[in-house]
Amino acid sequence: MTAPLNAPDIMSALSQRFLHKFSHTPRIFRAPGRVNLIGEHTDYNDGFVLPAAIDLYTWAAVAPRDDHNLNIFSENLDQQAQLDLRAIDLRPKNHWSDYVAGVALMLQRLGIAITGADLAILSTIPSGVGLSSSAALEVSIASALLAVSNRSLGLLEIAKLCQRAEVEFVGARVGIMDQFASCFGSAGHALLLDCRSLAHTLFPSPPGIAMVVCNTMVKHGHSGGEYNQRRAQCEQGVQILESLLPEINALRDVSLAQLVSQRAVVPELVFRRCRHVVTENQRVLRFVKALDQNNLPTLGTCMAESHLSLKNDFEVSCPELDLMVQLATECEGVVGARMTGGGFGGCTINLVESNSIPAFTNRVSKNYKQITQIDPEIYVLQAASGAVEVSWNS
Repeated sequence: MTAPLNAPDIMSALSQRFLHKFSHTPRIFRAPGRVNLIGEHTDYNDGFVLPAAIDLYTWAAVAPRDDHNLNIFSENLDQQAQLDLRAIDLRPKNHWSDYVAGVALMLQRLGIAITGADLAILSTIPSGVGLSSSAALEVSIASALLAVSNRSLGLLEIAKLCQRAEVEFVGARVGIMDQFASCFGSAGHALLLDCRSLAHTLFPSPPGIAMVVCNTMVKHGHSGGEYNQRRAQCEQGVQILESLLPEINALRDVSLAQLVSQRAVVPELVFRRCRHVVTENQRVLRFVKALDQNNLPTLGTCMAESHLSLKNDFEVSCPELDLMVQLATECEGVVGARMTGGGFGGCTINLVESNSIPAFTNRVSKNYKQITQIDPEIYVLQAASGAVEVSWNS
């Protein structure tokens, strides 16, 4: 079982490294990753999602420079990169610094004059496992660059800007859920987000229930390929349906009865992709109603149905995720389990009774390793607050 690192220790290590690399004392910002309780691949279809920001973070230390360069150091990778802010025709390089470049470029496109800066980045969020490490990086960098440039934006504007950086520059056609959760997270709460209106409602975590994330150690990627293909298939479904149902603007607007009524004209693969999104939106609303009523059996049912839909209709699961869900559901004290994130690897989210956590982690770890020969990582997480500048008194 992996526990979050102590914040003062992280700040101390990052500050010391920054001082050694850049000879300045930095300001430090952090932005959380997120786990999605339910509502997968619905955000870019104008639907509903239920993420929670988590107490794993990307930390960005920053100090201004008197030139036009961004000097960036990644503590995790022990790598350095440099960007020239005057190169307004920046192009992605398929490199981790693309996320920083994308944010800087989007700030410039808003007419925000960014000062040169030294940046050091440290993340406790495992990358490529569906816990939104990229959004946390984007939001922490945006916060840091705005601060040293003596500029400010509202949280919603930051979330939108960071989403644009990932879509328009990095090339992953993500929805806004990850960046929104990283900005608007609230300690002890999940947030129901309407991805059309961007209205959100906070729901307290169920008492006595913990969020336990199991990392299959199978990496995933969003910058192209299967993820973008799923989005294109959803868009194809909308194009077909809106020609027959003029009130349709997105899959958010389609009922299951309407979708089924047009099955003959929708290609089978596209139909299944659409069916996942339509039913997943319904599951999110059932889930939050059950959460409000502390109806644990319904929470578990919604999670199980979500995983099967992601596996069979949307086809973004994998054998390791399916196994991890199966192993979890065999444990005492488990309310529900499902894959979380974009899929093709990554993590499962499990709601587990707090007093059952030690037995759960031991059994799942042992059985997963026995079957796959892979040592999983398991994180017991708390719902956390969103992006913030941190100080030694925080």
